[in-house]
Amino acid sequence: MRPVRTVYIAAQAITPFIGKGHPDFIFKGHPDFGRKNNPTLEEQMALALNSLFDGNRLDPSHVQRGYVGNFGGELFCNQAHLGAMVSRAEPRLAGVGMSRMEAACASGGVSIVAAVDAIQAGLDVALVVGAEVQTTVKARDGADYLARAAHYESERALDDFTFPALLTRRAKAYKEAYGLSDRDLARFSVKAYSNANRNPLAHMHKAHLTLEQAEKASDENPNFLQNPELKPHLRVSDCSQVSDGAAAILLASEEGLSRLGLRPEQCVRISSYGMAANPLGMVKDFLFMDTVATAAAEALRDAALAPGDIQVAEVHDCFTIAELLMYEAVGWAQKGRGMELLNSGRTTLEGDLPVNTGGGLVGFGHPVGATGVKQAAEIFRQMKGLCGDYQISRDLGTGMTVNMGGDDRTVVSLVISNVN
Repeated sequence: MRPVRTVYIAAQAITPFIGKGHPDFIFKGHPDFGRKNNPTLEEQMALALNSLFDGNRLDPSHVQRGYVGNFGGELFCNQAHLGAMVSRAEPRLAGVGMSRMEAACASGGVSIVAAVDAIQAGLDVALVVGAEVQTTVKARDGADYLARAAHYESERALDDFTFPALLTRRAKAYKEAYGLSDRDLARFSVKAYSNANRNPLAHMHKAHLTLEQAEKASDENPNFLQNPELKPHLRVSDCSQVSDGAAAILLASEEGLSRLGLRPEQCVRISSYGMAANPLGMVKDFLFMDTVATAAAEALRDAALAPGDIQVAEVHDCFTIAELLMYEAVGWAQKGRGMELLNSGRTTLEGDLPVNTGGGLVGFGHPVGATGVKQAAEIFRQMKGLCGDYQISRDLGTGMTVNMGGDDRTVVSLVISNVN
């Protein structure tokens, strides 16, 4: 869809994404273990909202509607009804209509779509906050919760860690069809960690990974699946992080910008979006992400762009194979040739198509409901020169996000344009 009324991203905020492997995450062995606790879901939301408003000197009273991206609050934190949590986390928003949006890992993306639609309906300022805390339970319990983003009845038994197994089916199929190697997939992990090492907000900011460490299974980087056919094809380093965190963006019409006291050139614009969904548990082709292709094609078409026009991208690398398949689904590489794009260096920070500049889900982290919001915020940050050590050195005019829920079952893709 191409918005009839212009929609700006007026401001953004991202909390540090934390979890096991992050020096600030309180875990067994941490010096504060037993004396302090990690931020709660409410506290993560409050951190993001405070940074969004006070950090940008914006008055929350201008917000007319809000949407919360979250997948598993009632599972991980015993807390549902998150729309009403917003004004508890930020009391200055009391009385504003807020609702929660859920679409598995695309919860943040669908929240942005709802906010864009609200502005098309006549509102002028809409808030989007995505948040997730998922380090509250043991890994196997968390895997069971996350399996609810698949078709639980038919897919849960695939492995104790259902979701990694679902994407590993794709990696296995791709290896068999195109000769992909473990070393090839390890290159995606190394790119993600390298970018995260330059990003102080990233979960894996302090964790270093070499190609040899990522390629080989070891005690530190095991093949952890139980399914014997899939086990050899996935290591821990191929996976996104189990992270806690939040992100927020403020969307506004032209009139809304005026109310906020902002100029268009301080903002970026959502030129178009695509949104698509396909039946749970019914993936037709392990070698191609057709829902990604549909959503991305809609976003590009309605922005009157070709894939080659994109200058920076945030894609949903929940596992290394997913980034590879997204290269092909968006149209940056032909089917079966996505590895050539990575090997060319074009998707690095120094290339002409940087992808996942802050580390993506593998390096930056993946607090599920926050991810789609963080992607849009990251494009804003790159376009406005706010990324510090991982800032792209050239001017950026056009960016893209691809936020995926489930195994390519719900996808939101945004085309974002800089305003000069």
